Amino acid sequence: MNETPVTAKQTLLDGKRLYYSFLAGAFNVFENQRMLNKMNVFPVPDADTGTNLASTFRSIVENTTPSNNIKQTSVAIAEAALTGARGNSGIIIAQFLYGMSNEIEDQKEITLESFAEAMMKAVDYAYQAIANPVEGTIITVLREWAEFIYQLKDKFESFEQLMQESLVKAQESLAKTPEKLKILAQNNVVDAGAKGFVIFLEGINQIFQKENVKKILSFKAVNIQQDAIVLAEHEESEFRYCTEALISLKSAEKVAVKEFLSNMGDSLVMAGPENRMRIHIHTNQPEEIFAHLADVSSILYQKVDDMVRQNDIAHRRKHDIALVIDSTCDLPKEIIEQHQIHVVPLNVFFGESQFLDRLTITQEKFFELLETSDVYPTSSQPAIKDITNTYSYLSTHYESIISLHISSVLSGTFANSKKAAEKIQAEGDKEIDVLDSRQTSGAAGLIALRIAEAIEEGFTHEEILHMRAQWTNKSRLFVGAKSLKSFVKGGRVSPAKGFIGNLLNTKPIIAIDESGSARLFDKAFSYKGSLEKTLKHARNFIGDKKLWGYCIVHAKDPETAKWYAKEMETLTGQAPKYIMEVSPVLAISAGIGAVGVALLLD
Repeated sequence: MNETPVTAKQTLLDGKRLYYSFLAGAFNVFENQRMLNKMNVFPVPDADTGTNLASTFRSIVENTTPSNNIKQTSVAIAEAALTGARGNSGIIIAQFLYGMSNEIEDQKEITLESFAEAMMKAVDYAYQAIANPVEGTIITVLREWAEFIYQLKDKFESFEQLMQESLVKAQESLAKTPEKLKILAQNNVVDAGAKGFVIFLEGINQIFQKENVKKILSFKAVNIQQDAIVLAEHEESEFRYCTEALISLKSAEKVAVKEFLSNMGDSLVMAGPENRMRIHIHTNQPEEIFAHLADVSSILYQKVDDMVRQNDIAHRRKHDIALVIDSTCDLPKEIIEQHQIHVVPLNVFFGESQFLDRLTITQEKFFELLETSDVYPTSSQPAIKDITNTYSYLSTHYESIISLHISSVLSGTFANSKKAAEKIQAEGDKEIDVLDSRQTSGAAGLIALRIAEAIEEGFTHEEILHMRAQWTNKSRLFVGAKSLKSFVKGGRVSPAKGFIGNLLNTKPIIAIDESGSARLFDKAFSYKGSLEKTLKHARNFIGDKKLWGYCIVHAKDPETAKWYAKEMETLTGQAPKYIMEVSPVLAISAGIGAVGVALLLD
């Protein structure tokens, strides 16, 4: 490991010194993440610029292996940035770095003059990525910083001097952003993305001035404490979803994709080459965008953030405890919005086409594909980095986080969430508890609803954890299906059992037991018999105990769901908490026509 200090009077820059400089700048962004979130007003006040920039730089820190060769290191930094970039500012930074990597010559070191020329050319890449560049934002500060370096490239005696003097220029440019953008002046703030870039440069200056490589590499935890004034609430954008993708084009030109996207929303940014391009857009139809992208490209990554929800968190947050669930936890949208519950989507795959459960594929589209596709769909848990970004963002707004997930026996979502929570807790002091519901679908939904109501009633984080253990033990889910076919394809029932069941025309009743496992609980030889047996098991589970509530979930069979609700209301004297269609991820196993009854005892 090279632990040579990045000292003054250096007139050449090699790959390792570039990498260590990026580390120093990145850690400075991590330390100021909360402040950047809370000063974010443009293009929409979604309070996530700090989180987005932190994600972008975190990807560089975690996925770049430095080389002595500056070209190799710059390419590695650019690729990592494109992979982890989030938000307008993050993707603009990634495109700038992509331009830098293209323009740096393939050699071990570069001179001050060559560096200045590469930075100037990289700005053009950044402008080309933005459909409608707005001055007074990060792009302005990037440009004026690079122009300053280029104009004075022959006068700098060292990289130390270059970074010190250009930082002053960037700070001056940042201070003038309110003069160029009215919304900044109205709120008496500078642009958050531009501020993040200046903070990055300040971190680099620290390593040039006094830090050495050993100290930078020893940073294991970053305490995210710096705060800023919470700005007044702003008028919401006409577009609700901040939508992003990492794609590789296969049957269309970049220009054609840009033309399509330009008619789907605003804030469009397209960064990187066509074989690995990052896209950002604000839209109301993320599912339509991804349906189109799936036809013309390979979708390598996708993300959808609800900017209305983000604005609520920043300006209308109801509680100090954040409740997170995953998309298999079936709860109606109105309940999720009422209690400000945060949802992490699982992934749905039809062959090579990937979708985010409930976000980039609707139930209607899913069932259409289920009936017409040549391949049977599969699913996977959210990536650790996506859950990490969720916890990172929420930790800047809430005092603590409770995260409830599908049974760990059925999915790796719980395990990934635990790893993500440990990562964020190492960077700050916020309490994050990840809970195994040992359930799924409506049963997990009822537990989540009870937690949400407890938060609303003022119970503490610790009190809720204690009560949740009891609620998990008192929950049950019974699902009646028309056949075992989907359970076999979805991997929930062995092929041997499925073959025998189909021979006998078995109509299964699947239950999630107390261990969190899905098992063939009972069977019938007619669909009507399956419905009646499911109700019988629900009645037996209740027995003489008090019922807190129940819900009905179904896979494209609303009429049978209504029949179940009517029968259950007669049985219990209670109306259902809700009736809803299951998530696409769960419909993979349940199949069309499955109907379930979830119960939670008091």
